[in-house]
Amino acid sequence: MPMRWTISHDERLVLATAEGPLGLLEIEAYFDALIVAGAQPYAKLFDGRSMDVRLTDDDVMAVGARMSAYVKDQQWTGGPAAFVVTTRANREFVKRFINLTASPRQAKIFQTLDEARAWLDEQKS
Repeated sequence: MPMRWTISHDERLVLATAEGPLGLLEIEAYFDALIVAGAQPYAKLFDGRSMDVRLTDDDVMAVGARMSAYVKDQQWTGGPAAFVVTTRANREFVKRFINLTASPRQAKIFQTLDEARAWLDEQKS
């Protein structure tokens, strides 16, 4: 599976990992899982070091539109999001995602999981 995640209600934390080809259907399944679990306000740590983004410009716009709709309908009061990516292509994708979502949450890109986790821990303070 190119994307997997765990949701910890006790920690109010979502850990997501993307490996290999990542397309629109995988991203939509992830969003659906967060909504169903009520995990939108939780902190999110996204490990995309091994992902290969396979999204067209239309797909990226669809993701942005979906997130904007969540924010507008107040279904998505997102917690802070830390993205770990190491390639230029993945960094550019994450930057586009952050810019298109129009979410008021904190979001930041990191090179390592340790840096990302430390930043998320600071956000809880």
